[in-house]
Amino acid sequence: MLAILCGCASAVRAAAPTPLATLPQVAALTNAQASRHPHVAFEATAIYYFGPGKDMDAQDGGEAIFVRGTKPVQNGAHVVPGDRVLVEGTLEPSFLPYVLADTITLIRHGTLPAPYPATFGDLLSTNLNCRFVRVRGVIRTADLVPSTTAPNGRLELLMDGGYADVHLDTHDAGALRNLLDAEVEITGAAGRTFDSKMQQTGVRIKVSSLADIRILKREDDNPWSLPITPLGKIITAYHVNDLSRRVRVRGTITYYQPDTAVVLQSGAGSLWVSTQTGQPLQIGDVADATGFPDSEGRHLILSHAEILDTHEKAPVTPQQATWRQLAFWAQSTPGGHEYDLVSTEGRVAAEVREATQDEFVMQSGGRLFTAVYRHPSRPARVPAMLQVPLDSTIRVTGICMIMGSDPVNGEAPFDVLLRSFSDIQVVARPSILNVRNLKIVIGLLLIVVIAIGVRSWALERKLRRETAAQAYVERRRSRILESINASKPLEEIIGQITEVVSFRLQGAACWCEIDGVRLGNWPQSITSQRIVRQEITGRSGTTHGTIFAAVHSLTESSPDETAALSFGAGLATLAIETSRLHSDLVHRSEFDLLTDVHNRFSLDKELDSLIHNARQSTGLFGLIYIDLNDFKQVNDVYGHHVGDLYLQEVAERMKRQLRTGDSLGRLGGDEFAVLVADVRSRVDVDEIALRLEHCLDEPFAVQGSVVRGSASVGVALYPEDAATKDGLLSAADAAMYVAKHTRRGSQPANGQADAEMAPKDRA
Repeated sequence: MLAILCGCASAVRAAAPTPLATLPQVAALTNAQASRHPHVAFEATAIYYFGPGKDMDAQDGGEAIFVRGTKPVQNGAHVVPGDRVLVEGTLEPSFLPYVLADTITLIRHGTLPAPYPATFGDLLSTNLNCRFVRVRGVIRTADLVPSTTAPNGRLELLMDGGYADVHLDTHDAGALRNLLDAEVEITGAAGRTFDSKMQQTGVRIKVSSLADIRILKREDDNPWSLPITPLGKIITAYHVNDLSRRVRVRGTITYYQPDTAVVLQSGAGSLWVSTQTGQPLQIGDVADATGFPDSEGRHLILSHAEILDTHEKAPVTPQQATWRQLAFWAQSTPGGHEYDLVSTEGRVAAEVREATQDEFVMQSGGRLFTAVYRHPSRPARVPAMLQVPLDSTIRVTGICMIMGSDPVNGEAPFDVLLRSFSDIQVVARPSILNVRNLKIVIGLLLIVVIAIGVRSWALERKLRRETAAQAYVERRRSRILESINASKPLEEIIGQITEVVSFRLQGAACWCEIDGVRLGNWPQSITSQRIVRQEITGRSGTTHGTIFAAVHSLTESSPDETAALSFGAGLATLAIETSRLHSDLVHRSEFDLLTDVHNRFSLDKELDSLIHNARQSTGLFGLIYIDLNDFKQVNDVYGHHVGDLYLQEVAERMKRQLRTGDSLGRLGGDEFAVLVADVRSRVDVDEIALRLEHCLDEPFAVQGSVVRGSASVGVALYPEDAATKDGLLSAADAAMYVAKHTRRGSQPANGQADAEMAPKDRA
């Protein structure tokens, strides 16, 4: 028995085909041979590898092939271009055969082959498929495309002959923007773009990194610094030099929309032909079309075409297909139905007539698609839309139109383009027990229930409305009181009050006039309205303003109007008096009540702020300390009232010597300080200090007496003299005392005082 088993195993090994061991052997096979899925095991050089997708382009000598990995590289190795790898798997058919790899093994690090200098025409051919190439062109667009696996760049490269789609492994959006309009040389793996039938629609270059893009020349003008072109003038920059060759194709007409398009089908191939032809063409006739190849996204079309009907009949039988078959997008193998004449069934979920087309939204297999009938471009009369009962099962025949170019999970949305309403056949009418009829029955029952309950609802409605209105007004009143308590701006609070009054007056416009300022919502025109008003009276009897409302002229005055305005006036009085009290308290807390300049508390805050800003900007500012000389004599000779008036006049004179942004404050008694912001040197501060000192030279006329005063001034500069608040105050105070003692030292020997007081009539 053992011998028999060994013999069977040997026979199986002998029968197993030998894998293709070289890339030239693999690349020589056709799609028909690849459909047998032969096993391959060959060495090659990786010229491009996309790790997140496990896709690779491999080259050996002059042959190359695309490899789709199913697993990560063996042992978790990281493959980079130039690495030598062993690829094991099976061959699969596609546009050209490709390898579905079971394993990819890194053998060793190596070098890339010499890139082939390729033209656009070379890339269109299949000779360079997956080969390592070098191309030249100008970058027209450069964008970063988000991805669930890894961000990548997408460029449009204008080559001599057409556009190439460049995919670049990078996440550097800034570097991509800098490539716009640059003439570049790009090295990468040659590839192609396809439609759902694996027909080639363009070329692609896969690039591993930004280092593979060499900038040959940049445009002199940055794209973002170009002059603004008016939207209606951009056509002036339009220029095309199209060298595309005209081609001629033949097929059966399966769709025709005059002045727009024709669809030709021949065997498994079908083509959208864009044309301005308006002559009569018969569906089912064999026709020739001559035009220029083009693509829209990944859809292959023939543009600028002319059509010649041979009048030879060769009708095409529609292909019966399910929703899944029509939505299938071939990612590896042909099999799509794009532009094919197809027939499929579904249930009508909705019908929509638009300006240019009729749409029948259909459901099949739990998925939706749309059957579209486009109105003739030059109709004598647009026919009425075919009425199909909802939930009917219908069979539609038309052209399968794949929508979009980037399907998810191999499925793409599609429409079926109808030729006429005769392409719709009703297969089954909707059942009586359907959703629509059930909705009608339920609707009738609801009407009966509503009719029975309408009386009680009407009686309760008024009570609920009044209760809700009262609750709403009370909530708004509470919010207004909270706003008043939080010292919010008076304009905001008055706006809230007028809104509540307007609500109580059924939406009538309401506003207030306070101190000549109009607040709230006043109408632009009051010719057809009646104005009601009420004064806003304070608790002391003074009038703060007036509250107004504009009601309809046909309505009569009612107690509700008076109550609403009284309600608003009371809240407005509370808001105005609270706001003024708060403003007065704030002013008293920051300004000296006698001289109306900053008090010591306010000056300390300003000094802290100046120090903080100066530290951030390494700036300078000055502090001037001022002490009035012999102020005590003024109080002793003329009394404290005259002394207070003297201090007020001194403060006014000093304020006039300051610049915008400088601050004067009273530290207490006869001591003042000035914060001098934004200075360039000590000279600026000394100049202001000198002005302050000399502004007291002129005598003061105070209630019939002349007072001649003077002051001692000290200066400190931040950060030269000190870098803290206390240090600056001490430095300025010390400088002031030096000035005071120096002044006293220079007085006459008889000790005459600095301040001379005399009656005004003697002066």
